[in-house]
Amino acid sequence: MRLLVTRPEADAGKLMAALAESGHEAVLAPLMEIDFHDTAELPAGEWQAILVTSANGARALAARSEAMAMKAVPVYAVGQASAAAARAAGFARVRSADGDVEALADLVCAELSPGAGRLLHVAGSVTAGDLQAMLGVKGFEVVRAVLYEARPVRFLPDVAHAALEARDVDGVLLYSPRTAALFMSLVHEAGLDGALAGLEAFCLSGAVAGALADAPGRESGTAVFRRVHVAARPEQAALIELVNKTGLAARDDLT
Repeated sequence: MRLLVTRPEADAGKLMAALAESGHEAVLAPLMEIDFHDTAELPAGEWQAILVTSANGARALAARSEAMAMKAVPVYAVGQASAAAARAAGFARVRSADGDVEALADLVCAELSPGAGRLLHVAGSVTAGDLQAMLGVKGFEVVRAVLYEARPVRFLPDVAHAALEARDVDGVLLYSPRTAALFMSLVHEAGLDGALAGLEAFCLSGAVAGALADAPGRESGTAVFRRVHVAARPEQAALIELVNKTGLAARDDLT
């Protein structure tokens, strides 16, 4: 299959390699640009644990000189990608919730105590779910540090525009509700809604798939994918498994 990869460039390397290994052609068309906030204040103090809800959060923290003194603090990551980024940054005690923000909140509540100290949530300017509120009602004090921003691109990337216009792509991989909504909006603005009719949408979670339902043009019946798929688990490995399964089924239909 020929697939559009909408992830930021820094996050797409392993995904594109895995797709190529499975025999797919990946077309990189990032819809977000990551900017680290190098001068943003990183709160001082003792931390019971650090909470990471994206790989870019781990990278943004690692880029700060203050992080050197924090490497012994346990890190609780939302999924395997963010956990891997934390380990690569030198954090030795890393736990993964293998899910979404709610799964991370559940893991924190199961393993940590509100009375044992504050939690530092390293985040971007826009987050999925309110982790601070989820844990706040359980008695935890969560301090949020915004260390990066994921800025949406203004126009559909040229490579994606060309592939959709030529009907030369089989599917698109979507990792977040924000990216899914942005993809649909950019496609609509480019006048390429009709190109989605032959496209498979591969979504990391049900929330991502849900973001497609409210997209511009949907009400007219033009912005409709061939099929919308949801990974069995909100992690990259499950999404790639889904892509492979769909690709095999498509080949079987041709034989």
